[in-house]
Amino acid sequence: MLLVVDTNILISFFNERSTARELAISSSLELCSPKTALYEINKHKQDILKSFSLSEGQFSFILRLLNSTVQFAETEEYKRFLSRAIRVSPDPDDIDFFAMALKLGCPLWSEEKRLGRQQKVKVYNTSELLKELGFG
Repeated sequence: MLLVVDTNILISFFNERSTARELAISSSLELCSPKTALYEINKHKQDILKSFSLSEGQFSFILRLLNSTVQFAETEEYKRFLSRAIRVSPDPDDIDFFAMALKLGCPLWSEEKRLGRQQKVKVYNTSELLKELGFG
């Protein structure tokens, strides 16, 4: 199953007990995300280190894991869909994720309930995704 993954799901990869990380690594999901999500992760690196009690080395290792699990796309690859995504996205911070989902014709994986309050892109939270994949 092809999914666009938002930054909060990606950040959950840094939690060793994350269901999202386990699901992404152990299933047949094909995950993609805008490269801007990597900038957000690096912007919040210190918070991530503190929140999950990680060393710099652990952070780097998980970031490499993330890069091998998720296909990151440059804005150029989905820019044609940005104007449509602006109209669809309930949150201006999530426009890039919606643009990718619209371009790829696939759902978005996010824990933000408000993102599901539109009709153009299917949005799964982790529990719904587990059920969809037959795990719950």
